[in-house]
Amino acid sequence: MGTYADLVFLGGRVVTVDAEFSVASALAVTDGIISAVGGQDDVAPLVGPGTRLVDLRGATLLPGINDSHLHGCAFGMATPPLSLDLGHPAVSSLADVAEAVREAVGRVPGGQWITGHGWGTGYLDECVSDPKRLPSRCDLDAVSPDHPVVLYSFSGHATWVNSKALELIGIDRHTVAPPGGAIVADEAGEPTGLLHEGAQALVQNALPPLSRQERTDAIRSTLATLARLGVTSYTEPGLGPGGDGIMRGALGAETLDIYRRLLADGELTARLGVLLLPTGMASTAEEFARTLTALGEIGDADPRRLAIHGVKIFADGIVPNKTSWMHEPYVGGGCGSLCVGGETDDERIAEIDAIIRHAHVAGHQLGIHVTGDRACDTVADAFAAAMAEHPRPDARHYVIHGDFLTAHSMKVLAAHGFGVNMNPTIKWTVADMEEEFVGAGRAAYAWPYRDAIDVGVRVASGSDAPVTYPDWRQGVATMVLRESKAAGRVSGPEQRIGLAEAIRTYTIDAAWQDFADDWKGSLEPGKVADLCVLDGDLLTADPHDIPEMPVVLTVVDGQVVHDTLRD
Repeated sequence: MGTYADLVFLGGRVVTVDAEFSVASALAVTDGIISAVGGQDDVAPLVGPGTRLVDLRGATLLPGINDSHLHGCAFGMATPPLSLDLGHPAVSSLADVAEAVREAVGRVPGGQWITGHGWGTGYLDECVSDPKRLPSRCDLDAVSPDHPVVLYSFSGHATWVNSKALELIGIDRHTVAPPGGAIVADEAGEPTGLLHEGAQALVQNALPPLSRQERTDAIRSTLATLARLGVTSYTEPGLGPGGDGIMRGALGAETLDIYRRLLADGELTARLGVLLLPTGMASTAEEFARTLTALGEIGDADPRRLAIHGVKIFADGIVPNKTSWMHEPYVGGGCGSLCVGGETDDERIAEIDAIIRHAHVAGHQLGIHVTGDRACDTVADAFAAAMAEHPRPDARHYVIHGDFLTAHSMKVLAAHGFGVNMNPTIKWTVADMEEEFVGAGRAAYAWPYRDAIDVGVRVASGSDAPVTYPDWRQGVATMVLRESKAAGRVSGPEQRIGLAEAIRTYTIDAAWQDFADDWKGSLEPGKVADLCVLDGDLLTADPHDIPEMPVVLTVVDGQVVHDTLRD
């Protein structure tokens, strides 16, 4: 380590996120490592002729943000210029979507596929005023009769296509949906152009897979966005054979190879954790075990920059599609189900138990996509059973999403040292629309941060981009306020948490999920210099103002990757 620091920060609010959540005013970085934290006197001896002095002028210095659930390649592909932006507020109606498609038709060669991302019925005026009114091929055919159109919902669990796309894919009234999927049909039995869950694979299989260059460009676009947002680490939750049919292969095995190449070329400007995705939805335990074994031993040259932590498994779907497995019926009926192989609930429970047990015994960390309360209980119990049968210290398994974690499932997770990865920006986005599916009480409860933290579950936060934009500032505001995006109304005030707790979910507790809390996630001497500077005093700001506070500097491993202080 050199005699003098490379970077010294003075005159700010240095939010250390140490055990006491102490706040300092100065910090020094030497050779990529935090070398001093405290006041001006603590860093003064480290200032030399080559030291960059940063006067924070009251700004907030935080540990680099760790978005612990973010599909990096998919996010890059789902955002302009690679895809139409169909999220709110870019579009507010079916008519707006049609207009965006019409403009795209005028820009691209005849017959070329037009793709878009981000629509949600809760933000389309016609669907809001009449919940029975759903997007349809008819909304797109008039503006794009000859170009196939495929539009992905913000959730990633529904796809909307036009008649030309249905024709090219080969979907008609006689097409049988794959297991775990649905082809929505009208009263006459004709496909409407909406495909849910596993049926989306029919579209993916018809599209040309992403080229290596397209995937590389997408990841580079994502890395640039994350640097501007102060995000220094993220988890790619599912790359592998099971992702080859998702978003044109954005989650496929080749994407991991591209990340490795970017790392080797010095272009990976954020730390990356990976969950492998051996199989997709509706998998059997036998198929899962065979595929996982075929992946073999996977190691990485620089585990602090790119680390494979474990495997991802899908247990159920999502609430807006009524595919989350619930104890009590949805409004209008149905309880959803597990999305693994099996004809009955008991058979599916046995399959998810066997899948979890196999991955656990093989030594992998498990991240399980699970949303419904009955599914959460099933997965938590399966975790506990696997641990009882084959004890493993510090496995750090976790539930992904955990929208409707019950008191039982939280107690089981806490007792075994397991975690949950929640999504505050999804809560912000869907809070106003979930009541029509699960009623007011359950909708308010969704993403029970307060209860989970109080019972001792380790809670990390992620954006699930491209489901939502990876803006941790909005996530922090939502955890503190529980206010919705569309109406601004409070949803579940009893589940609010404090600012310090919210920051921990994006820093030290996200680092815990990465098995890295001993070397990143807080600003303490000896830890890596992953830093985020936010203009203004985060600790005293009105939470409503946090999403607009600019990120002015981002540092990864001591290297500046975003800097507007010198502009």
